[in-house]
Amino acid sequence: MKKIVAVALLAVLMLGSVGTASAANDKRGGVMGLIAGCCFGVRSAAAYNDGKDIHWKEWIQLIGIGYILAGIDGLNGVTSADLAKQYGANFY
Repeated sequence: MKKIVAVALLAVLMLGSVGTASAANDKRGGVMGLIAGCCFGVRSAAAYNDGKDIHWKEWIQLIGIGYILAGIDGLNGVTSADLAKQYGANFY
């Protein structure tokens, strides 16, 4: 139970820092670039440093559910252009 509470608290703290980091300035990187690279991979880190935000589906990958949703999107043939239309160019 303590582990679940600790993970939930960490997730809330990380999600709270996303809004402030994305509104910072044109120059990205730093701690959020490190988190994006370590947790979500090189593609997400590069996209974050290019000015894109980290999508909510990527955040829930930290608990495993996001991978299932990403797999379902892949199975259905969803492309980056489809995601950009659905969620906007700020993410994709």
